[in-house]
Amino acid sequence: MKVILAQPRGFCAGVERAIEIVEMALDKFGPPIYVRHEIVHNPHVVQRLAKKGVIFVEETDEVPAGAVTIFSAHGVAEEIESHAKRRGLQVIDATCPLVSKVHTEGQRYAKQGREIILIGHEGHPEIEGTLGRIPGVVHLISEPKDVAKLQVKDPDMLAYITQTTLSVDDTKAVIDALKARFPAIIGPATKDICYATQNRQAAVRDLAKHVDVVLVIGAHNSSNSNRLQECAREEGVPAYLIEDASHLDPSWVMGKQVVGITAGASAPEDLVQELIARLKQIEPVEVSLLPGEEENVHFRLPLALTKAASRTNTTSSAA
Repeated sequence: MKVILAQPRGFCAGVERAIEIVEMALDKFGPPIYVRHEIVHNPHVVQRLAKKGVIFVEETDEVPAGAVTIFSAHGVAEEIESHAKRRGLQVIDATCPLVSKVHTEGQRYAKQGREIILIGHEGHPEIEGTLGRIPGVVHLISEPKDVAKLQVKDPDMLAYITQTTLSVDDTKAVIDALKARFPAIIGPATKDICYATQNRQAAVRDLAKHVDVVLVIGAHNSSNSNRLQECAREEGVPAYLIEDASHLDPSWVMGKQVVGITAGASAPEDLVQELIARLKQIEPVEVSLLPGEEENVHFRLPLALTKAASRTNTTSSAA
């Protein structure tokens, strides 16, 4: 059996940053560290951090007063941040910088007096956070058909922003429909779309052209992982989303000459390697990497955390 790995796959810079923030907080402050919501959408990441002393909560009310609290990579509404401050929580914000950029764009458009059209999935933590960061009127839509239902005050004063886990391809039809109905609408440049989402979807579409089946490692509550499965199927090959190797059904790969593997932006690489090991138990495997976009993106850590780490290192050196 030939196994071809997509490139890029797995962790993006925003996920790496969020996990590093939690690890640094554990080193600096010691357990327990509280995290609102899953730090990223992957049960393996969550379980590994929980074993180190991280306690995951859904609301800041569940955190003891004064405790170190981290906001997940998806971002939070301003009210949640304000509530945490009122309770005296030591807050560290692990919001992905690309999500924060969407917040800033939306706030800028709102200050111009524009109604905002937010393209995304209702109920997703990132969408809830974005809705809670932008003042004024925000309309949430997800499909082209939603555009016809929009009721706006001034068609000439509109702007759109998008959920970061949607690619340029995902949003194109909706944006085209918006521009057709509201020619004066403005929005961010396509380069402002999350690079990781776009790159992983392009990679899995390319992968699908070379394989008989695609296996996607990722959580079922991960928007970008589900979309990778959909992208592969849109290319005409069967595709399955699994959390790890234990969820592989051998019948999916039986008789298949070439198997493709990719991973969502919040899935660790060791899960990919475990899946390859599982395939080797079925029959001999030859592994190769499909050439693709190489990512060298790194985001800065929160200044408060790096300063804290710097003081700790200085103290340790002096001792």
